[in-house]
Amino acid sequence: MQALDRGAVRRSFDRAARAYEPAAVLQAEVEARLLERLELTTLAPARILDLGTGPGRALKPLARHFRKSRLVAADIASAMLGEARRARPRFRRVGFVNAAAEALPFADASFELVFSNLTLQWCPDPDRVFREVRRVLDERSLFLFTSFGPDTLRELREAWREVDGHSHVHDFADMHDVGDALVRAGFAEPVMDVEHFTVTYPSVRELMLDLKRIGARNAAADRPRVLTGRGRLRAVEAAYERLRESGRLPATYEVVYGTAWTPVALPRR
Repeated sequence: MQALDRGAVRRSFDRAARAYEPAAVLQAEVEARLLERLELTTLAPARILDLGTGPGRALKPLARHFRKSRLVAADIASAMLGEARRARPRFRRVGFVNAAAEALPFADASFELVFSNLTLQWCPDPDRVFREVRRVLDERSLFLFTSFGPDTLRELREAWREVDGHSHVHDFADMHDVGDALVRAGFAEPVMDVEHFTVTYPSVRELMLDLKRIGARNAAADRPRVLTGRGRLRAVEAAYERLRESGRLPATYEVVYGTAWTPVALPRR
């Protein structure tokens, strides 16, 4: 998987915190579908971690569904946590923690459910994240998450490839690679599936502006460190324009859904 700059990720989401929620329409839809999957389980967790909570949109439905649970909202971007606190001030059962997913400041077996919507693709070391999630989950507990797959923004990636050889759009992990990483981390019974969404835009510039609003900037470690010139932007627009249908330009998003359980500990002999 492509190496990411954790500092660039944090800064991008800090800058996007105020504009994020009204712009994150796809993220809200995916989150709603992920929450629906909780209806299929009889799990009654005492402690829940919302990993990569962003502005905290999932906290209210999680608290409503699990009325006796204690929730912890964690995010690498402190400004995002500030938005979550302001938007959800009446939640007395929620704690807010500024932390990276690769280094969770929680004791072993602290939670029975870790919920994470469209966060893992922003983590520089997914294997380390999975090990940390496995560590903080108790036995026979659930990890429920989404991430973006390799078809995400394929049109924009291909348009840039016609212009230069630099990395402008992230490479995202394949569903099977994510499942293998879960097994390596010690999870049992991982179940993976994929759903594709197409969002349309009037122009490439509007697509790029939408990505900027939600903090989805280029955070690749090998990204270009200079401003993109107007000539190259026009070339990208021309390459993308060939995909226009019914007056709109398509942008594909591949969403990977993951469900994984921690095994029951074997009795000591």
